[in-house]
Amino acid sequence: MTVAPLAVVLVSGGLDSMISAAIAREQGYRLLALSIDYNQRHRVELAAARRVAVTLGAERHIVLPMDLSVFGGSALTEDIEVPKAGVQPGIPITYVPARNTIFLSLALGWAEAAGARDLFIGVNALDYSGYPDCRPEFITAFEGLAELATKAGVEGDPFRIRAPLQEMTKADIVREGARLGVDMGISWSCYDPAPGGVHCGKCDSCRLRAKGFVEAGIADPTVYAAA
Repeated sequence: MTVAPLAVVLVSGGLDSMISAAIAREQGYRLLALSIDYNQRHRVELAAARRVAVTLGAERHIVLPMDLSVFGGSALTEDIEVPKAGVQPGIPITYVPARNTIFLSLALGWAEAAGARDLFIGVNALDYSGYPDCRPEFITAFEGLAELATKAGVEGDPFRIRAPLQEMTKADIVREGARLGVDMGISWSCYDPAPGGVHCGKCDSCRLRAKGFVEAGIADPTVYAAA
């Protein structure tokens, strides 16, 4: 009997990573879910990541501690106010230095150890906050790095970095979630949780999430703080 291949899926707890992992499952992969506890201010997303991993039937879910707050440099890891005036041009202060490079490197290590050759990450380059490590050229470059930096790669068994949401708008992603039949309400997007454990509704991530549901014409299950 043919055994389905393994894939390491990065699961932050957010909507995008959830849909990316659900696509991997639909494509027939067995899931190894990796979440990073980087001492982010919105640590509630880790509880969402656990819900997502269970819901999608991950064979194993690792929540790996790696305290990026010791480096600082981001409103998500330092005592810096999260911007709430709307999505602005340029790279916002919520960018965490080299975050996706770090996360994919950890996922790559687990993939090689486990015998997986596919890594899924939920980045997209259309409706996003302008982070440089969400661009297609970054994904392509990391795939090349993975081939050079691993035993599997140099022996001719390369890794594939899958970014199935890369060219989707947030509305496209919401529609994909609906098509897949996943409960998008269990995911978490907010950078600065409001009292009562609800989405603030004003940070970039909340605004993009809400915009996606509105433009998709699909009811938003998210609970936002009162205006």
